[in-house]
Amino acid sequence: MTSLTEAFRSAARGAGATADDADLDAAAQYLLGRWTEPQRHYHDVTHLSAVLDVVDRFAHLAPDPDRVRLAAWLHDAVYDPRALGDANERDSAEFADGLLQSLGTPEEVAAEVARLVGLTAGHATEDDDPDGELLCDADLSILAAEKQRYIDYTSAIRREYAHVPDGAFRGARSQVLTELLRLPSIYRHAEIRDQWEDRARANLSAELEELA
Repeated sequence: MTSLTEAFRSAARGAGATADDADLDAAAQYLLGRWTEPQRHYHDVTHLSAVLDVVDRFAHLAPDPDRVRLAAWLHDAVYDPRALGDANERDSAEFADGLLQSLGTPEEVAAEVARLVGLTAGHATEDDDPDGELLCDADLSILAAEKQRYIDYTSAIRREYAHVPDGAFRGARSQVLTELLRLPSIYRHAEIRDQWEDRARANLSAELEELA
């Protein structure tokens, strides 16, 4: 079984990184340290692994799957539940660009990975962006989880926002769920949509009813 460190090294090599293996492994360990910060209850290594698993499963849908894998590693590299707006995603994108360039990744590749990271702020992609669509679909894969796993996810999100009063949290969370349900489709790639769309909508609708 490939370790996460080995997976990062492989993706970085596939994206053109020229740093030696020791530096790539050190970068992976540094990132894993970020993914295990104490404020993370959902946005943790389990989430990272789940997103990477989806990217691997549907890699055939992406022209540059290693760039998508690196974006998965870096999309929540900066995560502060108290941050406003899309600050986490913007900071993660900037961090991604700098880290990848420091590992010898071509500048244009680092910039593209940073662009992909930025997409996770609103999960909005252009019509012809299969790499971005796969990253966003993978990031939202939890919405189509089986019932108990989805309940565990919502509980973990609530713990991350424990500083927010219950009424305010319910209102904000309800707005997020409503906006997702109003989308023509939650998942962009047809192959993924066919498998997950109905279950995701059922989960979102059930949670919205509980929040009412």
